Amino acid sequence: MKRLITIILFLVLAALIYQFYQLYSYHGELQKTFSDLSVRVASLGMESLNLQADFNYFQEPENLEKELRAKFNYKNPGEKLIIVVPSKTE
Repeated sequence: MKRLITIILFLVLAALIYQFYQLYSYHGELQKTFSDLSVRVASLGMESLNLQADFNYFQEPENLEKELRAKFNYKNPGEKLIIVVPSKTE
């Protein structure tokens, strides 16, 4: 009888240890996921600040016109556009 109780207690203890091991493993996975998500949130926060700064910059008509002229060769009616191409030096 004593031997049966010892075996049952050993099995219960082994089951508890196994459950604690699974919880510990799951906790590690959750910590890694949380860390990855924290990095992503910080990255998206910085991206949001950059987009807000760009939005504020392009709210000014002068800045918008300057960027249109630089990137898309925009010109006002009646203006002549001159594109200077650098010479190829070897």
